[in-house]
Amino acid sequence: MTDTQGALLGPAQIRELAERFGVTPTKSKGQNFLHDAGTVRKIVRNSGVKPGQRVVEVGPGLGSLTLGLLEAGCSVIAVELDDPLADQLAATADARIPGSAARLDVVHGNALEVTELPGEAPTAFVANLPYNVSVPILLTFLERFPSLETIMVMVQLEVADRIVAGPGNKVYGVPSVKAAWYGSATRSMKVGKNVFWPAPNVDSAVVYMERRPAPETTATREQVFAVVDAAFAQRRKTLRQALSGIAGSSAAAQVALEAAGLSSSARGETLTVEDFARVSEQIFATGDRS
Repeated sequence: MTDTQGALLGPAQIRELAERFGVTPTKSKGQNFLHDAGTVRKIVRNSGVKPGQRVVEVGPGLGSLTLGLLEAGCSVIAVELDDPLADQLAATADARIPGSAARLDVVHGNALEVTELPGEAPTAFVANLPYNVSVPILLTFLERFPSLETIMVMVQLEVADRIVAGPGNKVYGVPSVKAAWYGSATRSMKVGKNVFWPAPNVDSAVVYMERRPAPETTATREQVFAVVDAAFAQRRKTLRQALSGIAGSSAAAQVALEAAGLSSSARGETLTVEDFARVSEQIFATGDRS
């Protein structure tokens, strides 16, 4: 691996940088540092990013994936919460790829609180997301930054399966529907534990998404997502029961479902995002909600 590592970070470099900057990976921050050049380059290659493209990354850590993106010629916005990690990233980039820090903007802050990004708007989102907040970060960035056309994120394997699941799948749920609001999602590759330091307790997978227009509907995204949350809050209940609270009554929920062309005895896991949009139109048009 040493001979092929080149500008990227291997296990020895990761540990050396962590020691130099006083960084100890913590489970509470979901930190597992990627240290395999082959995996990094495969993620970058599969993401489809091009030289000169503006890319946003969340949770760059010690810089493994950041270096892969810079090596590919991208311009990178890296959002990092941890103080020492944010402070060292530009220096690491210039040390490994001289001059590359000129193509790197580091945003020091919580990704869930970032509302604007510096410079030209990014068109791609490529990240090894902190596993404990991966879905909220993904959905937040899709909502706040409509310039993002493609997404390539590494998450826990079971989370990846939930994001890409379709109706009828046993793991289809809130992340599946909300991701589908923004685009199509597929699982790109599975990633084993041994390419991280420290090794996580779970396998990982990379999800690839392409943005597409949201379903045509008179309901707002917030309204549709509220209905989705209600539908899956009580998975064992029929939609007539599960949506009774948000619709005002079970009778009102039944009317809305039937007006949307759906059975009141259906359950949330059988509905597409378009179905949820139609139901939301009916619920919020009835005026039954107090």
